[in-house]
Amino acid sequence: MSTTILAAGASAADNFGFMNAMKQGGPVTWTTAAILTIFLFFTLYILFTKIFEQQKIINQGRRVRATFWNSNSLQEGAAKLEKNSAYKQIVDDGIAAQQQHGRLTDPVEAHDWLHGSLTRSEAVINSQLGGGLAFLATVGATAPFVGLFGTVLGIYRALIGIGQAGQASIDKVAGPVGESLIMTAFGLVVAVPAVLAFNFLQRRNKAIAEHLSAFSTDVLGYLASEGAVRPAASRAATKAPPVSGAKPAATGTTTAGQAGGVQTRV
Repeated sequence: MSTTILAAGASAADNFGFMNAMKQGGPVTWTTAAILTIFLFFTLYILFTKIFEQQKIINQGRRVRATFWNSNSLQEGAAKLEKNSAYKQIVDDGIAAQQQHGRLTDPVEAHDWLHGSLTRSEAVINSQLGGGLAFLATVGATAPFVGLFGTVLGIYRALIGIGQAGQASIDKVAGPVGESLIMTAFGLVVAVPAVLAFNFLQRRNKAIAEHLSAFSTDVLGYLASEGAVRPAASRAATKAPPVSGAKPAATGTTTAGQAGGVQTRV
């Protein structure tokens, strides 16, 4: 008796299993599943490669904040940075812009020229960080509809089976309806990770862009003042402790920067 029940269960699994449902769907169903599989593969690929790329820049930023502004010049600090560092690119572009300003025939304010060059450098880096996010947004928006396309076809075949049989027998509709539900679930399985990955990477890119902008502001202040202005934290690290009872020295103005502000000597 138990053998008969198990055999019947195995037969039902073969008739109404995943592979059987996909076979009933035909080439259109397999094509839909292949498209969703490709979407999922590239979603995971972009997610992990972007996390690695972002973490690399985050680690570079930590090293910059720890050691860069202790250097005697931008050239010396840039030499300590990694060859392909995003922060090194900003410093190199700032130094190159300062050198190019003296060769301009049309008079342009040095501050405007340097600011424009550093802003352009930031935009290039942010554009590279944003690569692939448009694909994630597209997958998140379209994958449910691709799965819905398979769902519609499955229900359509179920209705055809009912019409040919003349009655709604379970053996005629179970396969197409099961395949349609599989396509719906598959579309959601692909879309949800894509949306989560997009929001996660977008938030990290925004944080990185804020750090790069602050660092660019510090570099601009250094170049515009010929080294007289640098982050206040780096000055505090090298400044001798005040003599007890002495009057505090006059403080300069402070502007927002990467390490909590840029102090201007007066």
